[in-house]
Amino acid sequence: MSGRADSLRHCEEQSDEAIQNLQRRTGLLRAARNDESRSFRLISLVGLVLALAYLVLLGGAYLDGNFLTDKQSQPIANDFVNVYAAGQLARAGDPAAVYDWPAHKAAEERAIGHSFANYYGWHYPPTFLFAAAALATLPYLAALTIWLAATMAACAATLGAILGGRAGVLVAFGFPAALWNITAGQNGFLTAALIGGTLGLLERHPALAGVCLGLLTYKPQFGLLFPIVLIANRRWRTLAVAAFVALALIALSWLAFGAATWDAFLHATPLTSRIVLGEGAADFARLQSLFGFVRAAGGGETLAWTVQGIGTIMLAAGLVALWRSRAPYELKAAALAAGALVATPYVYIYDCVVLAVAVAFLLRLALKHGFTASEVIALPLAGALILAFPYVKTQLGLAAALIVLALVAQRALSHPPVPAEAGTR
Repeated sequence: MSGRADSLRHCEEQSDEAIQNLQRRTGLLRAARNDESRSFRLISLVGLVLALAYLVLLGGAYLDGNFLTDKQSQPIANDFVNVYAAGQLARAGDPAAVYDWPAHKAAEERAIGHSFANYYGWHYPPTFLFAAAALATLPYLAALTIWLAATMAACAATLGAILGGRAGVLVAFGFPAALWNITAGQNGFLTAALIGGTLGLLERHPALAGVCLGLLTYKPQFGLLFPIVLIANRRWRTLAVAAFVALALIALSWLAFGAATWDAFLHATPLTSRIVLGEGAADFARLQSLFGFVRAAGGGETLAWTVQGIGTIMLAAGLVALWRSRAPYELKAAALAAGALVATPYVYIYDCVVLAVAVAFLLRLALKHGFTASEVIALPLAGALILAFPYVKTQLGLAAALIVLALVAQRALSHPPVPAEAGTR
């Protein structure tokens, strides 16, 4: 009887210990979920506060005649005027004229009804004329408003899918580069949506990711690293769909706008490169690239191209190694999104909306595993640098992208990825 009682007592003690272990694990799980929920709410709050601040700033600028319209209620010329004027020329049956600077400048002044000092050049391939022609069916201010609202919605939806619901949407609205994209009337939201769509869909919907990547050819300088990484990772389906979409757009634009438009584009591109990158007509300090940094510091063109080339090659090699490892997908995606900004010599502050994609993937990983001390400091610093750009005109956007890449590297090195063979997809 004594032995049976001891056995029963031992079973009860084991049962109590198991219950206590379960309670401890449940408590830890509940605490982790509470921490994640608090972090999620904090991210949403920061995004909301920043978005509301931008709204107040833009509202004040509008009332002062410094946004959308001037004090005489005339439209203010910004980068969007080059898109709208190109659309009008395409609709008028003269699409090749978008690459004729005097003709395009005259169309810009007609578009807003008055002359202005600057010239906003059209440097896009003819495939982007489809969007421009559609926008030109509307009055200028209506077209600008719809363009910004639609592309912002696409960016917000993309980040919402990456990060999850409200937090992702508010990151899109509150990201500092969003303010500069709106004031410039630019396409940073669209670029971010396409890069975010490519990376967000790649794992589960590779064909749809390929569609996004194919559409990104409207701004091909941001796709430089994608074929390298996707080939190294054997993402054949995504590459095939992207190539098909790109070729289809070229064929359709050739039929719609004629061979002369493509001929004009091919002749204008080297001239644009020479004037913008060679002579610095657009101000080297505004270029948020390694190339721009060297030229703004007084370095020669050869040195600038050398630094840009070495930096891009090193970045590509690091990305290939990362993508062929078993590192968390969030790190791979964040690195490629941030790397897309660093790899090109031709990037401006409004393009840094793309960095929101990298930040969203980093935040998603941090919400799962907790924030590092460096992330708590460095992510707000990167945002502050972008926000400070107009007041400190130098390569602050480049610095922000390098900070994000450094955070990715820190995460990857603190948990060394195990090399793995990439699967055929």
